[in-house]
Amino acid sequence: MFGYYFNLALRSFKRNKALTALMVLAIALGIGACMTTLTVFYVLSGDPLPGKSHTLFYPQLDPEVMQGYVAGEEPAQQVTRLDAETLLREKRGERQAMMTGGGLSITPNRQGLAPFFSDSRYTSADFFPMFEVPFLYGTGWTAKEDDARARVAVISNSLNEKLFGGGNNVGKAVRLDKADFTIVGIIEDEWRPTPRFYDMNSDRYGELENVFLPFTTSRDLEMGRSGSMDCWGDSNGDSTGVNAPCVWIQYWVQLSSPEKVSEYKNYLTNYSDQQRASGRYERPTNVRLRHVMEWLDHNKVVPSDVVMQLWLGFAFLLVCLVNTVGLLLAKFLRRGSEIGVRRALGASRRAVFAQCLVEAGTIGLAGGILGLGLSLLGLWAVRQQPSSYAELAHLDLGMLLTTFVLAIAASLLAGLLPAWRAMQVAPALQLKSQ
Repeated sequence: MFGYYFNLALRSFKRNKALTALMVLAIALGIGACMTTLTVFYVLSGDPLPGKSHTLFYPQLDPEVMQGYVAGEEPAQQVTRLDAETLLREKRGERQAMMTGGGLSITPNRQGLAPFFSDSRYTSADFFPMFEVPFLYGTGWTAKEDDARARVAVISNSLNEKLFGGGNNVGKAVRLDKADFTIVGIIEDEWRPTPRFYDMNSDRYGELENVFLPFTTSRDLEMGRSGSMDCWGDSNGDSTGVNAPCVWIQYWVQLSSPEKVSEYKNYLTNYSDQQRASGRYERPTNVRLRHVMEWLDHNKVVPSDVVMQLWLGFAFLLVCLVNTVGLLLAKFLRRGSEIGVRRALGASRRAVFAQCLVEAGTIGLAGGILGLGLSLLGLWAVRQQPSSYAELAHLDLGMLLTTFVLAIAASLLAGLLPAWRAMQVAPALQLKSQ
């Protein structure tokens, strides 16, 4: 029966071209606006490490002085160098990594290429397996190279192509600031966790760093760092020193089971108690341990303007659906005599209702096709914006299917009332009026 009803819907469209065009346009405009905003929200709020994000946790401690203390408030978002190095050395997690952002100059050996500046990340060896960094060539460094303050580097493939023209250049030297480093790994350009969850203090949707170095080496060479830093007390002019009273390092730990999460949180509590007992911490013990998605929610990673645009997109779709309901009512009720004849010939109310819903769904399908085009146009407009997340606004297969599902579902919803009114048509009154 579906094929028969679908054929009737197409015939109806030919008889009422203007009315059909208005309904298709209304659905398309609503779907276009809604899917544009929904796609941007989907891209920005997605899981950056599907399947693993629930095993990666961000610890927080509260090492600051009592001045300005408010009971129950959030502890510092970063940790001190002393705390990070202690946690790393004690290895209570399956894997752990400390890190901070930086910037350095690169002096190419390639003729005709002038020195340039690049973002970098100073971290420890477990960074790469923890965050499932895919390597095109080579691999990351080891904990032994961390301890030895080795001058080794991992670079992105885009930097590899810029410096050497591409290919496997593991083992070659690259000059970073005033020192030569040996390349041990080259990362695939496809690796771009969105958002950049491991450092919420930098651009959350910008391009990733091109250079990764051992944290110990960066401090040994006093390389420039970037990102936020909060200090209290006297740092004696060395805010990045081991004993400096400053929080500026991000720390991540991998824990694969709820039992290990509980054990690690107890470890953080005991560690904080020990630091307070020694006189280093002043505030009461206040620790946090959040996995990736909880950490993103805590930091409200999706910009507020994107959330507002999403609600506006759904509101506009609702307005379009209300208009579609009115147009469908006018269309179906104007065919009262036709429906009356069908009923008199034996068609049930259910059959009339189904016929009207198939017609509404067909309108939704046509509106979805046009709405897809409007969505692509809207996402193109988003990509022209100067925001760092703009270039990420693309429609993937999942959102493509969602476009048609939403269009058909919305049109069926809009068709419920008109279809119900149409099936209430009394055949006797319609035949008498004829």
